[in-house]
Amino acid sequence: METGGKPYRRLALIGAMLAGFILILIGQLFRLQVLSHNSIVLPAQAESASAWRGTIMDCNGYPLALDVVEYEVSAAPREIKDAQKAADRLCPLLNVRCDRLLELLSGNELYVPVQRRVSKEISEAIASLHLKGIYVEPRPKRVYPQGMLAAHVLGFVNADGEGNYGLEGHYDSLLKGEEADQEDRESTPVPLFNPIPQRKGPDLVLTLDRNIQYIVERELAEGVARYKADGGTVIVMEPKTGAILAMASYPSYDPNNFAETPLELFVNPAVSKQYEPGSVFKIVTMAAGLDTGTITPQTSFHCTGVVEIGGLAIHSGDDRAHGQETMTEVLVHSCNVGAVHVSTALGKEKFYEYVLRFGFGRKTGVDLDGEIPGQLKLPDHKNWHYYELGTNAFGQGIAVTPLQMTTAVAAVANGGLLMKPHLVEKILDGHSVTEIHPTIVRRVISASAAKELTGMLVEAAERGAPKAAVPGYHIAGKTGTAEIPTPKGYDPWGTIASFAGYAPADDPRFVILVKLDRPRTDIRGSEVAAPIFKRIAEQLFVYLDIPPDAVRLAYTNPKN
Repeated sequence: METGGKPYRRLALIGAMLAGFILILIGQLFRLQVLSHNSIVLPAQAESASAWRGTIMDCNGYPLALDVVEYEVSAAPREIKDAQKAADRLCPLLNVRCDRLLELLSGNELYVPVQRRVSKEISEAIASLHLKGIYVEPRPKRVYPQGMLAAHVLGFVNADGEGNYGLEGHYDSLLKGEEADQEDRESTPVPLFNPIPQRKGPDLVLTLDRNIQYIVERELAEGVARYKADGGTVIVMEPKTGAILAMASYPSYDPNNFAETPLELFVNPAVSKQYEPGSVFKIVTMAAGLDTGTITPQTSFHCTGVVEIGGLAIHSGDDRAHGQETMTEVLVHSCNVGAVHVSTALGKEKFYEYVLRFGFGRKTGVDLDGEIPGQLKLPDHKNWHYYELGTNAFGQGIAVTPLQMTTAVAAVANGGLLMKPHLVEKILDGHSVTEIHPTIVRRVISASAAKELTGMLVEAAERGAPKAAVPGYHIAGKTGTAEIPTPKGYDPWGTIASFAGYAPADDPRFVILVKLDRPRTDIRGSEVAAPIFKRIAEQLFVYLDIPPDAVRLAYTNPKN
């Protein structure tokens, strides 16, 4: 019996030794994970750690929005033996009143936050104190290194890590990625001063070009000041793809200081505010007339300076009788009477069919937060009146967003194909790259009608808006000088002045819409919006390396 019991005693001894070793190991882990100094993160803190957002970059890889590291100081009061001593040593380093700090450290809580957004230098200084019960944890902070540049496009991330407005709002769930689960947290500890996110949201590469955006914002701000306007919007789009190269509105704000910004500045006027476009909309009216064969560029009619439709007298924009004029001259003179001639010849069904084809009255689907559809009344609406067939023909009584108008003009520049506007070109998720390909929405007019209209718009720009001209290049474009509706009728003094154009006219590389709100030096788009278009366009020709027409055409069509 004695001999047979020895193996069991050995097993019992080995088991006791293993149990003791496990207890020692547990004790060491407890000391390291809970009781050691501030280089270790409390479990309660790790649970609340923020996810790291993806970076937003322009088309050349320049970061426009990214996360950087800042630190959060917290305490475990139960572990602090001398709260007064700890408070005295911490107080010079933190932006917390000494009496308040002592109060925080003297409690009996397991965990209390002490201060958010502490610099790396302060964090290192706190770590060097080796205060038991004081903890420092790395946190992501969203920053916008370009300051105010593209603020309305980007939006911002609030203190709770939520994306608001713009791309930050639209792609919020994608950008913030997923927080690490408990298993990941336990297997991948986060070091104090070189934090590596356990999981990070994908990065976005935009179609937007930082350099073009800068040109646009500078020229817009200077134009608003020069013409004493309330504000304005400029959009630059690539017509063949719908890619937005720049989108700016003034006044703007700095997303780094969103907490100090008036709420109304957060709204992006390019997609979230509507306006009556005025005579720029004649592009759509003429497109419908040409595509249906109702008119040709040479079709003529006699303008008496006024026309009556549905009981409403409509006057030409300059209150002049232009006499016999062609449809091209209607655009040159920006003749409202001529636009009414075209819309009534089309009839209400055909006219509004084309207005809908061009995308008005509905959202474009751009990847930005807060887009609105504008306002369009159709003939079956109970409040629609027949005279609106006339007023809508020259862009009054219909409300659009600047992006809708830009996209419609881009469809003409693109040979009649309407493209879906977009800002994100690629999504980078680790080693995975998702490319966002251009999307054709629909064909709105034939290629031949688009070519005819382009020829008309070249003459309209040259003769009707010479201040938009850039020597050496043919530009197709149209001015707009729109009245502003108020609850008491149209404002007799203020206007929305605009110019929409594209170039080179025969092979467009860009479309630019310039819109100024209530300019005071002159109310006409030809006088205030067209010059801004010119200043932006002439810089784009250089930046995009577009040779003058004669040089380009000689190179592409050399003589034998």
